[in-house]
Amino acid sequence: MRYVDAVPTAWATLSLADAAPGPFWLDDPGRPAAHPPLRGATTADLVVVGGGYTGLWAALRATERDPGRDVLVVEARQTGWAASGRNGGFAAASLTHGEANGASRFPGEMDVLRRLGRENLDAIAATVDRYGIDAELERTGALDVATEEYQVEALRAEAGPEDRFLDTDAVRREIASPMFLAGLWSPDTALVHPAKLAWGLRQACLDRGVRLVEGTVARDLRREGGEVVVTTDDGVVRARQAVLATNAFPPLLRRVRHLLVPVYDYVLMTRPLTTAERASIGWANRQGLGDVANQFHYSRLTADGRILWGGYDAVYHPGGRVRRAYEHRADTYLRLAEHFRMTFPQLEDVTFTHRWGGVIDTCSRFMPFFGTAHGGAVAYAAGFTGLGVASTRFAADVVLDLLSGERTERTALQMVRSTPLPFPPEPLATPVIALTRWSLDRADRRQGRRNAWLRLLDAVGAGFDS
Repeated sequence: MRYVDAVPTAWATLSLADAAPGPFWLDDPGRPAAHPPLRGATTADLVVVGGGYTGLWAALRATERDPGRDVLVVEARQTGWAASGRNGGFAAASLTHGEANGASRFPGEMDVLRRLGRENLDAIAATVDRYGIDAELERTGALDVATEEYQVEALRAEAGPEDRFLDTDAVRREIASPMFLAGLWSPDTALVHPAKLAWGLRQACLDRGVRLVEGTVARDLRREGGEVVVTTDDGVVRARQAVLATNAFPPLLRRVRHLLVPVYDYVLMTRPLTTAERASIGWANRQGLGDVANQFHYSRLTADGRILWGGYDAVYHPGGRVRRAYEHRADTYLRLAEHFRMTFPQLEDVTFTHRWGGVIDTCSRFMPFFGTAHGGAVAYAAGFTGLGVASTRFAADVVLDLLSGERTERTALQMVRSTPLPFPPEPLATPVIALTRWSLDRADRRQGRRNAWLRLLDAVGAGFDS
């Protein structure tokens, strides 16, 4: 049976019966206590709005570049609570959401982008070592798998000089699943504990003198008297410069609003596997795992021997709203559970301990974009589309380069100097996105054949091919 044809069974319901509704990564007694919110007025050299990966990297890199810089991070909830604490922990070297996606958009820059991506991943590992961050970082590489016959040759054709193509027998020796028909093992991915990475960056920032306010929602940003002014519910920040790192949440700049849509992704986490259960699936090399369908799954092992299983459904809610109620979706959990059983039928006794969802900042080119505002005093990065664990560090350096006003190798990139196509405004966005999702599902059911709508998106540079 194929994933697209699966119907959730009673097993799926039972496997989820005791799953806690919240991210496994954040369910940790070592989670740091919150800092108090901003009350009143303050000043800074640099104010960073958003305490996820992008904001934390920007604050840390700013102090590494200039140790005397007064940096303040303003976070609406608590650092790492949103996408940075809910993702799968795949730190990929790719800055373009995959080789094919980058090559289709910036073919002349791919050699540079590959090198910068690898240097960026190496720098993340070096930062983890330098600051003693317990991020559970593993340089395992990633294994992309074909689950349909038509995907096998396409996977073989994508193999680069450093990749290993695995036929059916070889891929099942790596990970024992009847669903896997071939695989491509690539070296340029590390796995991390996403929340511990965020918390470690937070502590590194604090140790370098960065100030942090949490539970502080930035409501407005404007330029006034040569300063950037950020207004919050109970205070105001006046700074020389600002970095906006707000992910999928409503941006403080009007120009960014139609370049992003919030899409919800959902994840399950199993209980720790027994020794016998681990032996039954293999996975001795602990690669990050993903299939190559349009509606794809991603999976990995944790340090304590659980399996994370997520993806497939990517849900846009009408109106493009971001709401806490959207963080759970019962139908998707059941579908994911059934797909897990199909993938690992030998694990029928394994149940799930956590289920959760989170919002992703999606743009039409499926890789981050950058820009400045207010006379160059404000810089922003957004649109990571679910591949920001590593690329947020690169983005932090880009926005700091932009604020410096200097032309660097990064800011000279067409990837940095261009912006994605905007999404249509509501109410048009909802049916357009629904049509796109329906078309991707149809392509998965028709041996990958893309219909006229998907071919049109390809032609205008908004096709999903990563």
